[in-house]
Amino acid sequence: MVMKVNKSTTINTSIITNLKDQGVLNDSVLACVSSLTLEQLIAVKLELSCNYINNRLYGFDIWRSTNSIVKEALLTFAISTTKSKKDAARFLGLTYLDFKKYCKKYEVNL
Repeated sequence: MVMKVNKSTTINTSIITNLKDQGVLNDSVLACVSSLTLEQLIAVKLELSCNYINNRLYGFDIWRSTNSIVKEALLTFAISTTKSKKDAARFLGLTYLDFKKYCKKYEVNL
């Protein structure tokens, strides 16, 4: 009997695993992050980013850029947690053509 092997059409690697492999994350950091809400996590990241530039984001329109930042993160997450590009598109509620268009627009690697 021949078993059919489902091949992944995406890189399909967890963001957490990649960051752990790079030494950026460890289990204690993940425990702290999991206790925060998404809003708190974003606020902490923004505050840390601003500390390096004396709380000045001159020339960076964060209010209008937020939509693009979130969409890029959603595309990256969907790709890393699904088995195929079509599954990622379905997960996000997009057609496959729209999914490919947005991946190109936000420069997300498939």
